[in-house]
Amino acid sequence: MKCDELIITANVLGSRAFKQDYNTKYAYYAGSMANGISSVEMVIALGQEGYMCGYGSGGVPLHEVEQAIHKIKSALPEGPYLINLLHSQNNPEQEEGMVTLLLEQSVKAIEASAFIEISPALIRYRVAGLKKSATRGVYSENRIIAKASREEVAKKFMSPPDPKIVTNLLEKGLITSEQAEWAKQIPVADDITAEADSGGHTDGQPFISLLPLIINIRDEIQQQFDYSKKIRVGAAGGISTAIAAAGAFQMGADYVVTGSVNQGCIEAKTSDYVKEMLANVTMSDVVLAPSAGMFELGSKVQVIKKGTMFPMNAQKLYDLYVRHASIDDLPEKEKKILETRIFRHDLVTVWKFVEEYFAKNDPKLLERAKTNPKLRMALIFRWYLGNSSRWAINGDEMRKMDMQIWCGKSMGAFNRWVSKTDLAQWSNRTVVKIADKIMREAAIVISANYRKLVKSHPNEEGEVM
Repeated sequence: MKCDELIITANVLGSRAFKQDYNTKYAYYAGSMANGISSVEMVIALGQEGYMCGYGSGGVPLHEVEQAIHKIKSALPEGPYLINLLHSQNNPEQEEGMVTLLLEQSVKAIEASAFIEISPALIRYRVAGLKKSATRGVYSENRIIAKASREEVAKKFMSPPDPKIVTNLLEKGLITSEQAEWAKQIPVADDITAEADSGGHTDGQPFISLLPLIINIRDEIQQQFDYSKKIRVGAAGGISTAIAAAGAFQMGADYVVTGSVNQGCIEAKTSDYVKEMLANVTMSDVVLAPSAGMFELGSKVQVIKKGTMFPMNAQKLYDLYVRHASIDDLPEKEKKILETRIFRHDLVTVWKFVEEYFAKNDPKLLERAKTNPKLRMALIFRWYLGNSSRWAINGDEMRKMDMQIWCGKSMGAFNRWVSKTDLAQWSNRTVVKIADKIMREAAIVISANYRKLVKSHPNEEGEVM
């Protein structure tokens, strides 16, 4: 083939096996955003065009997740789609309930996120789908794409399920003896998404270092366990332009995952006010702030700082938590600031809100908080952190300065990239338009790179070597 004839198209990028397994035309999916921001409409719109998307079930009541699954399955009976399973470190019962729903509804592919340890619920989902055939050997009908930004977490997902957890599931009658034996031959996840510097929860890892690291770990573990099917590695965090996607594929990614850019689309379940803010974000408008999830451990989320006081307020709450033993221990001046400027309710009222919420969602934690002043303070502070994202989603006019808007720096790169196109206006942004632009132009970039390389080092006939 002459170098000028070399044309790569979007549908050949990435892993062919990934596209076959998930019944998608492209090695691309839109990652889950919690509280249903990755909406039913978003999942269906992408699925109908051969792309895959994860429904953002985190923080959504179980009965609403069930309704969402019904709508998605009705519109996409053959897929492709994912349902997110968000790890709940403090409430394993919630995670168990979600897995029970996924199994009852025959959901065959999920995105596992925020896991530090591999939970019994996740292993139950994986192993309960195990089968064996003469042609395929041992395989699981229940596929898992796992997000990981740390080496130790990636290794756990790439290894076979913990035998102790498998034995416990067998004793409870949740899996068969054959499935317990077959579990030794498969990894916990089919696919590992190397999640670099992303919106929301992030470890802030550099994309250019994390992806090669995870690929290298995959190669080592693949050789160690000699799996019949190769674990795939994808790239997320920073994928918002064609050049970024092209770079990921050329570095060896089997697929790419987008996040922040989809939140600014018309299908996203968030307010028009937030979408307008996202359309004007630059890279310097994004910072890290304390999060509601794992607040006590100092976990961070990446959010917009422009036009909101949330990052500063959240940091103040965390600093107070670190320095003081209880709400009663706070200086009167600080209590006044909390009640008048941040909470806009007195502390007694906020605690009532906390009690109402946890009485329904985690009564055990509430009981602990009643005898643990430090934990009680944490839950009061988490009330603000948790509600701030809902104020953003709902476009609460009275809470504009308290909105928590998850966003990665990639949003700024995207805005600059499309600034002279119709996508400069958020009202023109659809998830399919963005997916098409990223993938098609990534193919153009890769084709151009190869042509440039061959022209610089041609053989005698000027052909691709």
